[in-house]
Amino acid sequence: MSIPILPVIMSGGSGTRLWPLSTPAAPKQFHAVATQNTMIQETALRLVGDNYLAPVAICGRGHLDLVTTQLGQIDKAPQAVILEPFGRNTAAVAAMAALSGHEFAPDALVLLVPADHVITKPGAFHAAVVGASETARERIVTFGITPSHPETGFGYIERGAKLSEGIFQIEKFWEKPNLETATHYVEGGRHDWNAGIFLFSPKVMLEELSLYAPEVLAACVDAYKKGARTPSDGGVIINLDEEAFAQVPSISVDYAVMENTARSAVVPCDIGWADVGGFAELWRLGDKDERANHVKGEAILIDAENNLVHSSGPLVAIIGLSDIMVISTPSGILVAPISRAQDVKKAAEEAKARLK
Repeated sequence: MSIPILPVIMSGGSGTRLWPLSTPAAPKQFHAVATQNTMIQETALRLVGDNYLAPVAICGRGHLDLVTTQLGQIDKAPQAVILEPFGRNTAAVAAMAALSGHEFAPDALVLLVPADHVITKPGAFHAAVVGASETARERIVTFGITPSHPETGFGYIERGAKLSEGIFQIEKFWEKPNLETATHYVEGGRHDWNAGIFLFSPKVMLEELSLYAPEVLAACVDAYKKGARTPSDGGVIINLDEEAFAQVPSISVDYAVMENTARSAVVPCDIGWADVGGFAELWRLGDKDERANHVKGEAILIDAENNLVHSSGPLVAIIGLSDIMVISTPSGILVAPISRAQDVKKAAEEAKARLK
């Protein structure tokens, strides 16, 4: 008999490197950047099968309508939405995921997934989750992405001893490396990208939080218990108590738990994963015309190649240019070389400052 799985979708972050498409009011997970569906919709749609329960979503208070509307549009209405008054990093999210799992599906495993990742091989992802389910009864399992190239923008997980076929102990977590170190990792074959996807029993996560991050757990329990509850479309909205949640230390689940616990495991997998953290990645992933232009929306291109155009605002025309990105939205217009994609965050910060 298959183990039931409760998907918990964490919908945080501001996506500043995708400004002006992504804004604080509507971050990147609420936009259709890689497919016809928004990223949060794609996340929910890949979590299908008889063993998957209706999802739980964790998001900021200001994104409640976006979450419920977009998940409702694809017939994936959440059974609960947990509203954070402000961000407190991923240890708090893991604690809330475990607490909601303990309440709504104590015999299920929690699958904690970001809302803003691309997975082009959902069948392989599902197989990895099913294959890790027995291990996840007793261990917190994370899914390591088999690296396709040396990447300096991701953290890495070093595999330890083999636990069973395709499942390993975690030797060590490594921060984002330089190119030489990343090349060494890839050539060695024992390091995988850290995607921040977890599968665990609520009981195990709560036990490990109580051991290694008791302050996080205590404040999260307090905020969860005191949170106001409102019925919504057959589910419930849990508005975490702001005063109690303010006491939660801001720390990642990797630092708080995964780097300390002896009850962890990693499953290396090739699932077509991508973290669309910037426009360069969006251009790489997107469908292209015969001159390597990726265009979403209405645009005129004359003697142009290797460009990224995303237009939900005024009509865009590009003449005689290459290797640039033009993002036209009601929130703003961005024009820059694709090679400067990492600097978009600076423009987003300046735009935010001007709105104050």
